[in-house]
Amino acid sequence: METITEKLIYVALFIFIIHSIETLAYAVRLSGARVKRIATALSLFNIMVMVSRLANMMQQPFTGSLIDNAPSTNGQEFVATQFRFLIGASTVGTIFGMLLLPTFIALFSRAIIHLSEERGSIPSLFKRLFSLQYIKRGITHFSLPRFSYLKDTEIKDIPVRLFLINMIITAIYTIGVLSALYAALLTPERATTAIMASGLINGVATILLIIFVDPKVSVIADDVVNGRGNYQTLKNMSLMMVTSRLLGTLLAQVFFIPGAKYIAWFTQFIV
Repeated sequence: METITEKLIYVALFIFIIHSIETLAYAVRLSGARVKRIATALSLFNIMVMVSRLANMMQQPFTGSLIDNAPSTNGQEFVATQFRFLIGASTVGTIFGMLLLPTFIALFSRAIIHLSEERGSIPSLFKRLFSLQYIKRGITHFSLPRFSYLKDTEIKDIPVRLFLINMIITAIYTIGVLSALYAALLTPERATTAIMASGLINGVATILLIIFVDPKVSVIADDVVNGRGNYQTLKNMSLMMVTSRLLGTLLAQVFFIPGAKYIAWFTQFIV
């Protein structure tokens, strides 16, 4: 049976988009600090998070169908290979988002200004953003990262603890659904219980992100706007966050099977 199927590619595309959007979300605070409109930037940030969460919900049934279509013989190994392919798609999506960061910092800066001009009207903003004139103008802002973008960025300035926390949270979020589905193969008698655990895992990862990571970046962004900090510090922090996010998707490959085994073990205490 063919491992890389058309359905698997569609699911991988969903995951690619999800992780691209969530990586580009780091550009929103940079743009908000750049144009001195953090509160408006957070509205745009929330929209991006909502879109990524919606895409995540949409891909889950398709990911689950990969379990249903697994061969009866050697099914676990077959599904594990497919799921590792999907985790790889999250890594590629993160890299793609990183490459587009300079472009989207410029685009989000204009979008934040337009959102203020439209008095917070999202429909009016989207109408303007998707106009042919704006799309042509947006193409002129396209630029790839340059080594000069790393100027004044020093490793000693990286908060190691925050770097590791964000990396681990990203790894957990990346494998939440996949490990839960794979756990259903490991414990077929408790398959439904294992699958339902995915929501809890992703929920916990999101809460940890909100508690330990987001406030740190938000405070630095506020300092930039209020003149107590500089834009370079915020840029360094954002670069650190997307790098730790990329490493988190790689760490997810390591966490995948142990995570599934832990979920399978944990389900015996629920049933």
